[in-house]
Amino acid sequence: MSVTKKISLVLEAFGPQDTSLGIREIARRANLAPSTAHRLIAELVEIGYLERVDNGTLRLGLSLFELGHLVPQQRNLREMALPLMEDLRYATRQTVHLAVRDETEVVYVEILGNQGTDLPSRVGGRMPAYCTGVGKAILAFSDPQVVQAVINQGLLKRTEHTITDTNHLLRELAEIRLRGVAFDREESAIGVMCAASPIKSRNLPATSAISVTGKRGMLDLEKVAPAVQTVARVLSRRLPIPLLSSYQRQ
Repeated sequence: MSVTKKISLVLEAFGPQDTSLGIREIARRANLAPSTAHRLIAELVEIGYLERVDNGTLRLGLSLFELGHLVPQQRNLREMALPLMEDLRYATRQTVHLAVRDETEVVYVEILGNQGTDLPSRVGGRMPAYCTGVGKAILAFSDPQVVQAVINQGLLKRTEHTITDTNHLLRELAEIRLRGVAFDREESAIGVMCAASPIKSRNLPATSAISVTGKRGMLDLEKVAPAVQTVARVLSRRLPIPLLSSYQRQ
């Protein structure tokens, strides 16, 4: 295994809920010998990709965060969307997500949440496309081979509401194409609901989406759906074609 691959495994050991991890846990998750993990971690700390916490554990470093924000497409998309995301958060009093597709997953580029809101998503975090609002919004307007790749990877059950049947998912995507809005009704996490709409050019597949997310009982999906769809349409008109297409991966 190459050094680059080992470094990737160390960094990918951190999950959405992990604020910090110990060296042994990182080694276990990365399936690396403790001595190898210790050496790589020391180098990553030196360059700022990992940081040591007072209790002896490690967390992702500021340098890694800064590097991620230098990616031109993500930076441009985020900067263009931020003012509208702020408006959407103010209008709905809920959390607003901006996400892009990366193969069969979605990556959260920006999240604007209200204080006290506890959601499983994080900036830079990944989720399967088939069980999230933003993911389904993108898949509904993606090339058929993209949808097939998601199906081939398997529709694993995350909650009792997750769509795990292929035909059910295809019907859901067809309905999203008709209404222009995707709903996540506790499919990715219990108690979490979401309304999402794709950001796309008329003649190109969707590669990003925006959503409003909230807790069950506190979010009226039908009520916020028109606002989400309006913001997505505005962003679709503003984004240049190269930016929209640059995220597309088969």
